[in-house]
Amino acid sequence: MQKNLKSRVTINRLCYKGLDVFTKKGYHNTSLDDILKELELSKGAFYHHFKSKEDYFIYIIQNLVVRKIFSLLIEPLDTHDNPIPVIVETIENALEPDKNNELAYGFLLSDFLAEFNNRNEEINKYLQDILSLWEVNLVSLLKKGKYDGHIARHVDCEGAAAYIIASYLGMRTLLKGSDSKQFVYRYIQQLKSYFNSLKPIAIYA
Repeated sequence: MQKNLKSRVTINRLCYKGLDVFTKKGYHNTSLDDILKELELSKGAFYHHFKSKEDYFIYIIQNLVVRKIFSLLIEPLDTHDNPIPVIVETIENALEPDKNNELAYGFLLSDFLAEFNNRNEEINKYLQDILSLWEVNLVSLLKKGKYDGHIARHVDCEGAAAYIIASYLGMRTLLKGSDSKQFVYRYIQQLKSYFNSLKPIAIYA
């Protein structure tokens, strides 16, 4: 049992280091030698844990990126409350550059989606699955909000979810290398304005 625990700790450490390398250089510009140098591993030790660079990267997506995106953007949506303030608060928290968001996973997801588009079907599918999971949860929450009377009946929930995802990823990309609180503030105000337009006329505010 202790051996398995030690192995998991080792792999977790290797993944965090690897994610840092892939983030700085991009997947296609990172060679196996770059990875081995950063991890301070021999090829034999690397292949003991992973079949290839691709397998290593997929493991990182599954065990770091998915976990972070889930806790940051999906888990908070599990609520019975009015979805509008919940979604706005979730987006606002996800854009907050605090210690819980150091690795800026929103940037990573956007960057990797762009890098792998039409280049690697298998990896692109894993990345798209993250978006699909987020989209499904957003649509479900928006539909419940419609049923509960918080959102107007005419609202296209799938379209609204697509807009929310696209606007968030766009903001994360624009904020890369920047720490403009004013920029984020203006975006959140516009997001709130958009959500106001989704409310039934009777409770529009």
